[in-house]
Amino acid sequence: MSFMCIPVFCDYIRIGEGYEKLVESIGGVAVDGDIVVISETPISILEGSVVDESRYDYGIMGFLIAEVWCKFFWGYVMALFNYNSRTISNLRKMPVEARVHKEFILRNFGLKHALMPSGDAGVDLSNVPGEFVSLLPRDPVKSAYLVKSMVFDRFGVDVDVLVIDTDPTYCFRGRLFTSIPLSVEGIVNDTGVFGYFLRFFSEYAGATPLASTLTEDAQSLIKYANLAEECQENNLSNFFETIYNMTDTFEADFNEVSDKMLEEVKHIPSVIIRSKYLY
Repeated sequence: MSFMCIPVFCDYIRIGEGYEKLVESIGGVAVDGDIVVISETPISILEGSVVDESRYDYGIMGFLIAEVWCKFFWGYVMALFNYNSRTISNLRKMPVEARVHKEFILRNFGLKHALMPSGDAGVDLSNVPGEFVSLLPRDPVKSAYLVKSMVFDRFGVDVDVLVIDTDPTYCFRGRLFTSIPLSVEGIVNDTGVFGYFLRFFSEYAGATPLASTLTEDAQSLIKYANLAEECQENNLSNFFETIYNMTDTFEADFNEVSDKMLEEVKHIPSVIIRSKYLY
């Protein structure tokens, strides 16, 4: 079966704003049978699942993880193994605020996530203002079914909903795994830095499905997630894959990015995947 992907543009969703703006943007485009793929960050932002890290202080472990483990081990030692050059560059120029971020991850998610060079515990630093970070959705299954219900109630359109995270899933000897704490059934999750090391011996599968109203297996959901991610990249000049992409776009330090700046650029919080036989 072949599919077409439709980007759903939406104004920037502010922290704790609720689902209305997202649902309106989906309902104006969707038809019965569509699969709506939604990135986890807008879900977390609209639900208020965010933390202002400027309210936290770092300790000796936060300092050592950021300045020794991440900058030196990941930033220099791993470069000897032809590690991704862009990631190496980003690690070497980590700001001092990374110490607080690592302390926050350590206290709330444990050492195995704090030792990650990036994507630690699925906490996202991009698409949020100032020193806010967005956590993974509290209950992505509930969120997926809520969006499905709201689209039907408001527009009379029956869609399925898939919530995804751009943090990757890999395949090792036929078994899918991801480092982040959440995923759909069929993907081993919460592997943290152990999974990050294992990825060097594994095959990249794609973005990680967190929850879905579909009954399809993990491999099928990953296929939809990859189609949606490709659609976002192809339709946005400001695809904020990392916080560094965001700060480069605005030519500002990450703690200087404001809601107003984020409102000035296009956003695609969701992508509609439609079977071509519907046409």
